[in-house]
Amino acid sequence: MIAPEFALGCIILVIGVIAAADPKPKTPLIRLINVEIPAWGLLLIMLSFNETLALMTFIAVTAIATFILVRVLERSDGRW
Repeated sequence: MIAPEFALGCIILVIGVIAAADPKPKTPLIRLINVEIPAWGLLLIMLSFNETLALMTFIAVTAIATFILVRVLERSDGRW
């Protein structure tokens, strides 16, 4: 039987990837939020296996994604 957090995590991950691929208002805030949605899905998937692994993965994905988006914003000078 599939754990409920695994199934919910897969659904959120797929929705988040679709939302991040083509955001409708292309503002930096919307793009940052759309990257965080798949991170929550990944957290739920990992949570179904191991809580420590889930926490470390979530922190790593969030930190890396935020760093990359901030760098892109700095390089583009806010032109989206």
